[in-house]
Amino acid sequence: MFSRDNWDEILEALSANWFRTLLTAFGVLWGIFILVILLAAGKGLENGVKQGFGGMATNSMFMWTQVTSKPYKGLPKGRRYNFKIEDVAAIKREVPNMRFVSPRNQLGGFGGGNNVVRGLNTGAFNVYGDYPEIIQQEPMDITSGRFLNYSDINDKRKVAVIGEGVRTTLYEPGEEVLGTYLKISGVNFMVIGTYKKKGNNGNAEENQKQIYVPFTAFSQAFNMGNNVGWMAITAQDGASITNLKDDVIEVIKTRHSIHPEDDRAVGNFDLFEEYNKINGLFVALKGVAYFVGILVLLSGIIGISNIMLIVVKERTNEIGVRRALGATPWAIRGQILMESIFLTIISGMAGIVLATGVIALVNKALSGMDTSKMMFLNPSVNLGVVITALAILIISGLLAGLIPAQNAIRIKPVDALRTE
Repeated sequence: MFSRDNWDEILEALSANWFRTLLTAFGVLWGIFILVILLAAGKGLENGVKQGFGGMATNSMFMWTQVTSKPYKGLPKGRRYNFKIEDVAAIKREVPNMRFVSPRNQLGGFGGGNNVVRGLNTGAFNVYGDYPEIIQQEPMDITSGRFLNYSDINDKRKVAVIGEGVRTTLYEPGEEVLGTYLKISGVNFMVIGTYKKKGNNGNAEENQKQIYVPFTAFSQAFNMGNNVGWMAITAQDGASITNLKDDVIEVIKTRHSIHPEDDRAVGNFDLFEEYNKINGLFVALKGVAYFVGILVLLSGIIGISNIMLIVVKERTNEIGVRRALGATPWAIRGQILMESIFLTIISGMAGIVLATGVIALVNKALSGMDTSKMMFLNPSVNLGVVITALAILIISGLLAGLIPAQNAIRIKPVDALRTE
């Protein structure tokens, strides 16, 4: 392998008919190029879709009340009920591996319209009564001031954290926001912070038009008592909220006298389940990319194998002379295999370089666009993909040269010398 004579011979054999060699190498180049581009495109789509989650804690579910559909313990079907703040403690106590159980109340959205007033400016926004943990379930960047804390909860402070969209609507450009007051449904709240959220799911702009206030202050200001509108529940890392969901719902059914088989009384959305479906889709896309890329690569490998068979036939006399001078079968076989592997790796690496250049150009084009609303972001391949491609190339080179190498060592010296 480290013999200069061997490499000189390989280069001479491949350059003897350079146009044929170039056409043969193109098949492998194109196969690797297609493989890398497909994997990069799949990764770009995956990045764009996952950006749509806005960094949310994906091991989460959301739960709300609905109308009961079965009578139970003397209570009629069609009954309405409310979650209570005590339900939160019961879920944390009775269901293991709970990381966050955040009770939430809301004005606006499905709760109806509401007016937020600041001076002469008004707007309709979603207002949430929340606990401080919600920022870890729905991550946001605090652009000024701070987020809610437990002092706000315990003291029932009428404070608010507003989105950049609220700021734009109610305030003049450059105007100081912190310390000012908003009137939410007739109740004054002092602004203590502003935030900005990420997302490309079409709701990115609306996500900036939300207001967060302490859950306790919300309940007191808007006469909610100990009622809870809905809950955001996140499981511990390593535990699946999908597996814990039935236990959470069972706690609610027991506490509110709901029939155990009533599947309509407790509404829920399992974000983790949906996230896993999306991950499964991208695993399938990656499998398709490898399948298509390897099939295209296989056609190139077949081309190299055919060309190597022709090369062996053209060099019959040379092989006969080498065998007559004492060359071992392994020496002949090794020479043919090295030529095949060398041609495969060189053409394959050229395909990787070409694909990398195309990916770089696409990323450069995307960098000048607003990717917050795009479903395609940062197409790329990691080092593992490159290593895998190299392994495929080496194996392919061996396979491509195996049959020609075996044919070469079957040539008898006497028969080879008679060819001329």
